[in-house]
Amino acid sequence: MQQVIIGFHQDAFNDWVAELACGHYQHTRHNPPWVNRPWVIDEQGRQAHLGQQLACKKCDDGAAKDVVSLT
Repeated sequence: MQQVIIGFHQDAFNDWVAELACGHYQHTRHNPPWVNRPWVIDEQGRQAHLGQQLACKKCDDGAAKDVVSLT
């Protein structure tokens, strides 16, 4: 299922993680030659991808949200 990117954060290993509108997180590593995402390296590239969609396997699998609401 396609989901909109609403933000980014770094994990404990400083890898970039996309925050999706569905409440799931997805790593967006740039790790050539296996994964080519040079846009994730700089702030401008990440900002340009806000609002774009990524395939969310967690949604396809019916996984619980990664985001925990405190309200």
